[in-house]
Amino acid sequence: MVALIEKYKAFLPVTDETPVISLQEGNTPLIPAPRLSQRIGAQVYLKFEGANPTGSFKDRGMTMAVSKAAEEGAKAVICASTGNTSAAAAAYAARAGMKCIVLIPDGKVALGKLAQVQLTGADVVQIDGNFDDCLRMVRYLSDNYPVALVNSVNPFRIEGQKTGAFEIVDELGDSPTYQAMPVGNAGNITAYWAGYKAYKEAGKASRLPTMLGFQAAGAAPIVHGAMVEKPETVATAIRIGNPASWQKALTARDESGGVIQAVTDEQILEAYGLLSSEEGVFCEPASASGVAGALMLAEQHFFKPDDSVVCILTGHGLKDPGTAMSRSGKEVEVLPVDGENLAAHLGLK
Repeated sequence: MVALIEKYKAFLPVTDETPVISLQEGNTPLIPAPRLSQRIGAQVYLKFEGANPTGSFKDRGMTMAVSKAAEEGAKAVICASTGNTSAAAAAYAARAGMKCIVLIPDGKVALGKLAQVQLTGADVVQIDGNFDDCLRMVRYLSDNYPVALVNSVNPFRIEGQKTGAFEIVDELGDSPTYQAMPVGNAGNITAYWAGYKAYKEAGKASRLPTMLGFQAAGAAPIVHGAMVEKPETVATAIRIGNPASWQKALTARDESGGVIQAVTDEQILEAYGLLSSEEGVFCEPASASGVAGALMLAEQHFFKPDDSVVCILTGHGLKDPGTAMSRSGKEVEVLPVDGENLAAHLGLK
């Protein structure tokens, strides 16, 4: 398999001198979703970014950020994270032989993500504050000490993440009518819009999609037009009150004629369950925000049958096993080794 940077080199700010730090990221599946298509009233596809090496879309940006940091001679990288960025930063730094420093908000990171980081040997520090406090701290440290910042404020992150749009167009043959996705720190909606525009300018797409972004209702600063001091949502990956790419997300929304709206935790968890039970796709709760939003718009008869809607599922369900277990509400029973009793229990008799 060709590394993502090598595959899309013509569209990325790299040279022959750029050391490519790769874990064979990208090439994630675009899964047709027939049952969701019926519910939404359009042709729905799921771009499953949980299939990336560390289980989220952050790998696309991190291969670029760490490769460029290596090109510049950096020996250490630093990031603030609600989980997925830290997992990607730690993995790619380990691959590059660099030190990795991670700042996370106290008690606000799902166990699956924290476990990934711990095993790499990264220096993990919990900050008595939220993600926005962590981001201020890493900006201070990168401004004053010899560490490379690899959050999405790093422009190379956005460059890498735009490759998701390239893959969608490559597979569909053109841009979709709509793209629906979660919005947290807002780097991903910024990146996808940049990718679609780059492909259209190069003649690889005949149109641009309408961008549909969805924030959690308890962490929706872009929707409300004001910073949220204490963001709260079950969707930990988008629990951000002051997005770094706020203005760029507004640009993506406005240039595409799209929307950025809020969905409740209840809507997110409903979509999260439907993805597993009806489509067999297990994503983390925040990933379901785009699907929740599309379902909400469908109730307003927003879509037409011939529309194509790509929902970006940003991370794997195993990132947050706790939510999955609590959401299921089921306990696994222990039964005796008795075939007839088991058949009766399962309703097979």
